[in-house]
Amino acid sequence: MAHALQDGFGRTIDYLRLSVTDRCDFRCVYCMAEDMRFLPRQQILGLEELYRLARLFVGRGVKKIRLTGGEPLVRRDILGLCERIAVLPGLRELVMTSNGSQLARLARPLAEAGVKRLNISLDSARFRAITRSGELARVLDGIEAARGTGFERIKLNTVVMQGRNADEVLDLVDYAVARGLDISFIEERLLGEVGRSRGEAFCSYDEVRARIASRYALLDCAEHSGGPAHPASRIGFISPHSHNFCASCNRLRLTVEGRLLFCLGHEQSLDPRALLRRHPTDDRPLVDAIDRAMLHKPQQHDFSVGGEVQVLRFMNASGG
Repeated sequence: MAHALQDGFGRTIDYLRLSVTDRCDFRCVYCMAEDMRFLPRQQILGLEELYRLARLFVGRGVKKIRLTGGEPLVRRDILGLCERIAVLPGLRELVMTSNGSQLARLARPLAEAGVKRLNISLDSARFRAITRSGELARVLDGIEAARGTGFERIKLNTVVMQGRNADEVLDLVDYAVARGLDISFIEERLLGEVGRSRGEAFCSYDEVRARIASRYALLDCAEHSGGPAHPASRIGFISPHSHNFCASCNRLRLTVEGRLLFCLGHEQSLDPRALLRRHPTDDRPLVDAIDRAMLHKPQQHDFSVGGEVQVLRFMNASGG
């Protein structure tokens, strides 16, 4: 179990996005339908199963685990799971993506539990138009609470959509820079039928970068996102449509129902949950199954702007 995970294209896999819940207290328009049905409890992985999988993957060379959802902070006993994963020998960092709604009370306990960095979703000052629920003030309070806890870095994530929030890009950058936060702008993925045309809302990397460059001088940064804190804000772009980055993919996603996704843009997966429950004390069958399946990790996704939704699974069911 000592050798690192590699796929059939020679890419080393050292990053696992581990979903702890499909539930969320928001209903963001790019993530899910307004009327959602969540998984029954018996279908989701238990905390011991989540920890066992984290331990197994770290033992196979995974250096970074990101806890995702849904909203991970609505999962009961999430702090205890963080504490156990954070001290796994060989793990470089435990990080989390959150919508910020619970951070006012949980930011400090999260840092104390070993979470090193936070990504916080913040898409618009027109909060209800994007999230369909929740309060912007509560998220902003959560961001301020997180800033005072000693996280190595805090990054805002913004999914940019024409007609929704593209006109707020500069305001969001101003907000991040004023507080020493990083921010990433993300092209919307075509996941799940959300009741509207995705192509009409598409906003490309080039458009967003041009908006930012009208006010800020943008300098390329070679620093790895997992590196030490730096006083300047960093602006990132996640552009699966206009600037494909699949050649450097180093990640896997594990959904809370136990599906190991090899690519966000494909339905192809492995079912570790069945193997976990069939072999409660023996990791070898699961390790062998993962090794075989890794050879079939797709070379790249097939997202196409304006086309049909290729993946019916919603983003909240995909592990963030």
